[in-house]
Amino acid sequence: MPNANEDNPRALNQVQSRAVSELLRVSPVADALARRFQEAGFSLALVGGSVRDALLGRLGNDLDFTTDARPQDILKIVRPWADAVWDVGIAFGTVGCRKEARVGDVEQSFQIEVTTYRSEAYDRTSRKPEVSYGDSIEQDLVRRDFTVNAMALALPAKEFVDPHGGLRDLAERVLRTPGTPEESFSDDPLRMLRAARFSAQLDFEVAPEVVAAMKEMADRIEIVSAERVRDELNKLLLSENPRKGLSLLVGSGLADRVLPELPALRLESDEHHRHKDVYDHSLIVLEQAIDLEEEGPDLVLRLAALLHDVGKPKTRRFESDGRVSFHHHEVVGAKLVKKRLTALKYANEMIKDVSRLVELHLRFHGYGAGEWTDSAVRRYVRDAGPLLSRLHKLTRSDCTTRNKRKAAALSRAYDGLEERIAQLQEKEELDSIRPDLNGNQIMEILGVGPGPVIGTAYAFLLEQRLENGPMGQDEAVAALKEWWAKQAS
Repeated sequence: MPNANEDNPRALNQVQSRAVSELLRVSPVADALARRFQEAGFSLALVGGSVRDALLGRLGNDLDFTTDARPQDILKIVRPWADAVWDVGIAFGTVGCRKEARVGDVEQSFQIEVTTYRSEAYDRTSRKPEVSYGDSIEQDLVRRDFTVNAMALALPAKEFVDPHGGLRDLAERVLRTPGTPEESFSDDPLRMLRAARFSAQLDFEVAPEVVAAMKEMADRIEIVSAERVRDELNKLLLSENPRKGLSLLVGSGLADRVLPELPALRLESDEHHRHKDVYDHSLIVLEQAIDLEEEGPDLVLRLAALLHDVGKPKTRRFESDGRVSFHHHEVVGAKLVKKRLTALKYANEMIKDVSRLVELHLRFHGYGAGEWTDSAVRRYVRDAGPLLSRLHKLTRSDCTTRNKRKAAALSRAYDGLEERIAQLQEKEELDSIRPDLNGNQIMEILGVGPGPVIGTAYAFLLEQRLENGPMGQDEAVAALKEWWAKQAS
């Protein structure tokens, strides 16, 4: 088998030294599995992202292997050994399993995928890859997306296999394809999105010839299913540096096909109608929202931050005094977000949450700079509901002004709002604001049965609760009777 980068021994030593401890950690599992395949007359190799991450010193407990064994043979080998086995990917040659193993003094759980050597390609109209099995690891590696993912470690001998210079590219932190990028992207157009995703995840540069092919072949992404596109966008957005990947999507023209609302934010301006660059502003808001995350990456918050201003292009108006306005862009934006996320097959709950955050992102500014009344605070909390914490982060992130005094004033104003919310929270159950009387009580007091009038009465009492706070049952009954008398008159 070919050796890696013999012309660059220093780079080889640097990255391989980082991999030693990673591979030693997983070797009890990897070696045991390799011996089972060897005893059955097959070969096994750690491959792809697992080798890449080991060389980067970041290998986790998800391990990818490749083999010359066919899927049914893989099942026979792993079933007696693994703690759980699943075959949902068997049509693509992949068998998954879970193995519990003691590593040192710690019991760990490993998620493993074993895939038969294969090649796959798209035709011009298909949304699904055509899979055929190969007979050599070299044949398998050449079909991989990027050279840094086209390395393998043959087991149990631990022979390093790198026919396409992946180790060199890993050391140089660059993304290249094993063959020509045109061939690679023709085989699977989703790889163009993966280039952007890996640039964000790994902070790698994308080789100029790869970027050129992405621009030339951007329209090929349209044959890929919405679900696969969505999954790549999610991985990109949840990376440490999504701006880098998003910039590549926009610059290559891919975003025009998969997320057109983003490049549309690059609004033209002239010397008479200057306004903030909405595209750049949105990327800054995304970065600032990430800085405010408290419990790891939050996809709902990141999507809302990126897309919060997508209604601006459709609502832009040049006013007579030279200003530029975007009236009701939050409402228009919420509708656009719902439409786009639906097209990308996001879950209904996520669509609802992201579009609601976009709709609410200006609510704080709508109250002006005055003192927040109890009624205003209640309505703000009620409208945000379970999204209140995210709305706090989105609203704070939306301040990208370079005017330090203005930024400080906005921050103090929002601090004041959060203090008011905390103060009212001590007095009232703001998280579950509801009328002081329920539907059954309303029917009993008014002497009527179920019908539209009960909903109207309930809405009246809810409005009283928002405006005045908790009323108590006697006061609520009196208010309801007074309202009912007016309805009858």
